[in-house]
Amino acid sequence: MSTGSGADSAPAPATHDTEARTDSRKPSMFSSLKIRNYRLFFTGQVVSNTGTWMQRIAQDWLVLSLTGSATAVGITTALQFLPMLLFGLYGGVLVDRLPKRKLLFFTQAAMGLTGAALGVLTLTGHVQVWHVYLTAFLLGLVTVVDNPARQTFVSEMVGKDQLANAVSLNSANFQSARLVGPAVAGVLITAVGSGWAFLLNGVSFLAPLAGLALMRTTELHRVDRAPRGKGQLKEGLKYVAGRPELIWPIVLVGFIGTFGFNFPIWLSAFVDDVFGGDAGTYGLLNTLMAAGSLTGALLAARRATSRLRLLVGAALAFGVLEIVASFAPAFWLFAALLVPIGMLGLTVNVTANSSVQMATDPVMRGRVMALFMMVFTGGTPIGAPLVGWITDTYGARIGFAAGGLIAALAAATVGLILARVGGLRLKVGMHHGHPQVRFVPRERLATAA
Repeated sequence: MSTGSGADSAPAPATHDTEARTDSRKPSMFSSLKIRNYRLFFTGQVVSNTGTWMQRIAQDWLVLSLTGSATAVGITTALQFLPMLLFGLYGGVLVDRLPKRKLLFFTQAAMGLTGAALGVLTLTGHVQVWHVYLTAFLLGLVTVVDNPARQTFVSEMVGKDQLANAVSLNSANFQSARLVGPAVAGVLITAVGSGWAFLLNGVSFLAPLAGLALMRTTELHRVDRAPRGKGQLKEGLKYVAGRPELIWPIVLVGFIGTFGFNFPIWLSAFVDDVFGGDAGTYGLLNTLMAAGSLTGALLAARRATSRLRLLVGAALAFGVLEIVASFAPAFWLFAALLVPIGMLGLTVNVTANSSVQMATDPVMRGRVMALFMMVFTGGTPIGAPLVGWITDTYGARIGFAAGGLIAALAAATVGLILARVGGLRLKVGMHHGHPQVRFVPRERLATAA
């Protein structure tokens, strides 16, 4: 067991190939699950994540059924993420100051209660759209603290050497639940209605609460907490702004999260307006995307490094594939393209997450990850209503294509900035008879000249 903040490395400087290295040895895919505390955490999250995905599908479909509007779905999503935009950085300050395990007891219980309350309202026939809006906003308030607490608690459970692997497995966990949750939600909605999906989600949070209670606190890696003081929010922003290996990945995931990840709006619109499907079809599309995301997470768990050039490449391909999928003429082609879109989207998220965490001083990690989550999910209140309006006004295909175009342009721009910061230049040439585009150090070009 590590003691003191020496268990974690100091911030990694930007290098020529602009990457944050985690360990020179290639990890096994499930290596962090050998740690008992993380295994308990992982198991509890499998159950609650499944319930969370059930609620997401049921919530989107309930709002669409009550209003018939993609904009209303966008408003629901926006309300859920608005608190992160408004208060996300303050959540990070709290997480850096307070014991993360105790915080998670509170947040996980509160999230379970919101699901149960919406379930009771729906099953008793009293649910209205404003109830869903209110529940989404309250859930978002809890998430302000829960997200950075869960993100940073991972390092206390597994330590520095297993952090990248555990971050990838967390994503694999979430995406595994995404395979099961939408399918179960589709069956429940069709058979007995949305209320049972909400209620079961509330009950599912008993699992992570049990996992937290059973942990051995003596086996946690101690991380120094930030003392209470003035100016900590400004200190966190200044810390990120002075490090290109932090600020530009965060900027990129902000654009991707705000404009490229509005799938509840797009998929519900494609099912309802383009392909004429039902709740089962909507669940199927989410399941296919989750299959791709799970593949991306498992591949990430095998990588020993988190390269920012991989982040940029995956983000660019993600945006391009969204544009291609938006004009797919047949349902089967659209559905098939969701698999690689899910894989690339997950690769973007995991690579950015692990790169940022590994390059951050432990005492600042709560604030940095709060900023990360704020721009990734907190931009949704801006992007979701806008994307919902475009989708309602110009159709599902144009709405999806617009999101993909913005994601691709953001990836290309950030890639060029990171290359410049890292002392790289674009080189176009031939390799084994094929055209090749890559970044190389400026000094190599000068030598060749």
